Amino acid sequence: MAETKKYIIITGPESTGKTTLAENITQEYNCLLLPEFAREYIVNLKRKYNYKDITDIANHQIKQFEDVFGLCSQKPIIFDTFLIITKIWMIWNSGKYEKRIDEVLSQTKDALYLLCYPDIEWIKDDVRENGGEARLKLFQEYEKELISYNLNYVIVKGIGDSRLSNAKNFVKTYLEK
Repeated sequence: MAETKKYIIITGPESTGKTTLAENITQEYNCLLLPEFAREYIVNLKRKYNYKDITDIANHQIKQFEDVFGLCSQKPIIFDTFLIITKIWMIWNSGKYEKRIDEVLSQTKDALYLLCYPDIEWIKDDVRENGGEARLKLFQEYEKELISYNLNYVIVKGIGDSRLSNAKNFVKTYLEK
């Protein structure tokens, strides 16, 4: 019997340690890491993003998922952000989203989603735009989406090493299944 591929998808509001968790878990468990694409895309725009830009980001994430879905690698695969964030971003900015996102998210029922809670300091930069109360509202929106798709998720909380330790424990349990 073939072993099921393991997908770990890190999601949550801005400045909640997603990339740090992705990099540390990748090293700890010898995973294949798919880095965050949206940040790089937005930084390189040199103008305000629009709905088409967010759609381009979603299409890139979908293509990434389709590409790794077909890989023969037995390594766990980590997504540093994914379509839950992109869907909510579309809705917050335009009131609509690309329906193809639903199809892809429904294919991630076997993945482990690490939903990062906004209990660490928000650090402003040129890309981040949702500090303060928006972080908690976004967290709640992401959690509602995870529940609506009936996806396997855990909430990662804690500061510093305890946050990383909590995430690693969730991943270890998931990988041992």
